[in-house]
Amino acid sequence: MALDLSGKKYAQVSYEEKERLFNEVKADLRYEEYLYGCYECGICVAACPSARFYDFSPRKIAQAVAREDIDLVYTLMNDSIWDCSQCFSCDRCPRKNSPGGIITIMREVAVKNGLASAQAALEGYGRVVYKIMSTGTQVSPDMLQPSAFPDWGPHVKEISNNLDVWRRALPPETLHTTETGWQVDDKTLIELYLIWHMTGVMDMIKEVDEGLFMILQDVMEERLEEAGYDVSFE
Repeated sequence: MALDLSGKKYAQVSYEEKERLFNEVKADLRYEEYLYGCYECGICVAACPSARFYDFSPRKIAQAVAREDIDLVYTLMNDSIWDCSQCFSCDRCPRKNSPGGIITIMREVAVKNGLASAQAALEGYGRVVYKIMSTGTQVSPDMLQPSAFPDWGPHVKEISNNLDVWRRALPPETLHTTETGWQVDDKTLIELYLIWHMTGVMDMIKEVDEGLFMILQDVMEERLEEAGYDVSFE
């Protein structure tokens, strides 16, 4: 579907609300490091894998943010930033911009404010977030089984049936399995739980998926209590 940049789609959202969200983006400490200006050379687009498959342009995002086009930034925050693969191939910008970094901030603001687009984008990743945050480690390719991800569609079965073929096409650093990449000791896990508590990560989870938050809350609070910490995520 073509990206609607007319501004009409979100005309019902007040300018003040759009400006408030944009000010949150600009207030991030990383903002000035990620944005210097735009030559409109298009190098970021040429390097972007997502631009090959979607109506997506890291250049449009960098330009809209640099020009402080409040309405356009709001549209892109809802309908475009979720197409970014966060590979940071765009970081070859001659002006030292990092569109991927800007998008990271925009995503975090979208999640913190519980935007519907953030909830929709993350809906299919509840099980992944649960696995990563409850166990402190990754979801490895050999975990892609239809029984584990029934809401990901029929292609999961195809992937699991042909996993050896798929993995030959993946870079070496992604070849971990549950046997090689699943060793997280109790001390590290407790430290991760405390970091997610202190940095507000759990607050972000609560904004986009309260059910997932409650499950993680039970897991983490129980483990923290066993480790001698009196911590509540409420």
